[in-house]
Amino acid sequence: MSEKFDAIVVGAGPAGISAAYVMAKAGLNVLLIERGEYPGSKNVMGGVLYRHQMDEIIPGFYKEAPLERPIVEQRFWMMGEESVFTSGYKGLEWSKEPYNNFTVLRAKFDQWYASKAVEVGALLINETVVTECIVEDGRVIGVRTDRPDGDVYADVVVIADGVNSLLGKSLGFHKEFKPSDVALAVMEVIDLPAEKIEDRFNLEPNQGTTIEIFGDATKGILGTGFIYTNKESINIGVGATLSGMIKHRLRPYDLLDYLKDHPIVRPLIRGGEPAEYAAHLIPEGGYNAMPKIVGNGVVLVGDAGQMVNGIHREGSNMAMTAGRLAAETIILAKQANDFSENMLDTYRVRLLDSFVGRDLKKYKDATHTFETHPQYFNDYIPMINKAASQFFTIDGVPKRDKQKKIFRSLTEGKSKLGMVQDIYRAWKVMK
Repeated sequence: MSEKFDAIVVGAGPAGISAAYVMAKAGLNVLLIERGEYPGSKNVMGGVLYRHQMDEIIPGFYKEAPLERPIVEQRFWMMGEESVFTSGYKGLEWSKEPYNNFTVLRAKFDQWYASKAVEVGALLINETVVTECIVEDGRVIGVRTDRPDGDVYADVVVIADGVNSLLGKSLGFHKEFKPSDVALAVMEVIDLPAEKIEDRFNLEPNQGTTIEIFGDATKGILGTGFIYTNKESINIGVGATLSGMIKHRLRPYDLLDYLKDHPIVRPLIRGGEPAEYAAHLIPEGGYNAMPKIVGNGVVLVGDAGQMVNGIHREGSNMAMTAGRLAAETIILAKQANDFSENMLDTYRVRLLDSFVGRDLKKYKDATHTFETHPQYFNDYIPMINKAASQFFTIDGVPKRDKQKKIFRSLTEGKSKLGMVQDIYRAWKVMK
């Protein structure tokens, strides 16, 4: 593998494949390296793919891609120990082309997506570990792999090796991420017949739903649970900041078992057959934890650059946009025969000006705020459930008296000023 390429992409996830596809389609000689047995074999995602960003790369992809169900409903649960306060939106316009978003199984989708990059000319090499970047005179000129005679050279290296990004770390682009900058997520795929899924989730055939779960799903620590419907299976999972798990001495699989056994969740998955488990670190540091993403002859994309919006469970769409923008910049660099950091910095500028950079900046303090103020999960979500139970219980008490009782219970043990400060703090990081 001593051939010289225009670009080498390390990692065949959404970011890496997007970069490889766009560059190869433009005629660049691209090598895509994946450490797993095949693309998707080592990738973990809750299961939602956003149409818009994918459509920008392959228009009409949904007509042939191995998708599960178009999402027509998004639910949000504020979960107590034996209750749940729900909100959400169901729109049947999302069940019609071109759709809004979909559930996917990464093992299937990533293989298909990588095959599209191969179709337009990219060379895919699986089961290959990139051990380091080859640097000469301060510029990345290739990568070293674990294969015999495995040094490969290129004008540009695109690092898409995930949240740990050992390559980014070795280049000095970032230090070891703090436990508060990453979440540990664990997910299970549970096989269930399509008719049972549609009956239990109030869906028609070829319709799907997502449920985001806050509160008791993570036993009060910062994190979320989720349930997504596939054609004949359900993705159920839970994730929490690594710092929270360490502090509370929680194991991720214990949290997953706790969620599966919750009395609100248990009927939805009853009778299902476990098919697959996966655990993965997810970047949660966002804008404040973003490393350097551009150097001489090298760019970072996707999880390697902390490009995840945990507040809106967005990651794959940000990764695809980053991959596309990086590829478009490299195409320009090829035309100018200039692969310097100054030239490649166009990618960073465009990324920060896109929805990726703007949304990451908008929520830059959210994770830290909710982590350091646990009352939002420990106190307020149980309060909401208790208040709803009291208000909707018909027991002969006048509604005005109920409202007064609920307000007293909400402020019990808390000053009104403290509550106002909590509300303002949450509004400030979410505005």
